Amino acid sequence: MPVFKTPFNGYSVKFSPFYESRLAVATSQNFGILGNGRLHVLDLPSSPTPQISELASFETADGVYDLAWSESHESLLVAAVADGSLKIYDLALPASSNPIRSFHEHTREVHSADYNPVRRDSFLSSSWDDTVKLWTIDRPTSVRTFKEHAYCVYSAVWNPRHGDVFASASGDCTLRVWDVREPGSTMIIPAHEFEVLSCDWNKYDDCCIATASVDKTIKVWDVRSYRVPVSVLNGHGYAVRKVKFSPHRQSLMVSCSYDMTVCLWDYMVEDALVGRYDHHTEFAVGVDMSVLVEGLLASTGWDELVYVWQHGTDPRAS
Repeated sequence: MPVFKTPFNGYSVKFSPFYESRLAVATSQNFGILGNGRLHVLDLPSSPTPQISELASFETADGVYDLAWSESHESLLVAAVADGSLKIYDLALPASSNPIRSFHEHTREVHSADYNPVRRDSFLSSSWDDTVKLWTIDRPTSVRTFKEHAYCVYSAVWNPRHGDVFASASGDCTLRVWDVREPGSTMIIPAHEFEVLSCDWNKYDDCCIATASVDKTIKVWDVRSYRVPVSVLNGHGYAVRKVKFSPHRQSLMVSCSYDMTVCLWDYMVEDALVGRYDHHTEFAVGVDMSVLVEGLLASTGWDELVYVWQHGTDPRAS
């Protein structure tokens, strides 16, 4: 599979839930510290075309840190932008008509966006302003703000089976579980001794959640009994930037790290590390697994490259 070169530093990559061969990449100029951003929508090659093709790209005045595909409209994407805004793009419209919406309530950088896979009408944003916000596309203001974390909220993700439940990971070293019907968080897990950069729910067990931290570890938790983690995964040499459960196998997950590697894990076996890929030459900060094609992985990093490959093959082999 060929590699795609972006003009800016990669931050996040997500496969489309509607098209097997489509993915989107969030990028930021100057490592996201200062400058513009760009959202790329890419189509994977089909013979006879050997190259990854760019379907669309959207420029932003500030870096794009994350993105989320709509779960209800195949052409819609949400971008999490460094100026504190969330922008909605519609691939069915020309670039000049985009973004179709821009929400600006966060007072600091928006670090993550996640679409509700159950209700499909709402999405979450998490920000360096220590809050999580709940949105719907047709409402000009957020539905609700969740403010309990004492530091940056790096990640907020919906439970894959319960449309009212989500989790958030923060620099305050905690993982919190929320129910939007309740006034405050329903659970606080002191997950790590250092900042928690990412979290994800297991797609086959809605009581199982993983956290990734600056402490180089990934921990797997059972929310019914969370005093001790179910599993602690060691193998990264630096902070673990993102963790994602497989949509195809219950015990499988993928992670990426500032050690420039992408790792595949099976947390239910003793030798949990089942694959390590060292194709990036800078921090690996974005990783995803395709919902539609089992074993298909994508990653992006500060080396301005996007790799797509089948597990077990060399990401660099085109």
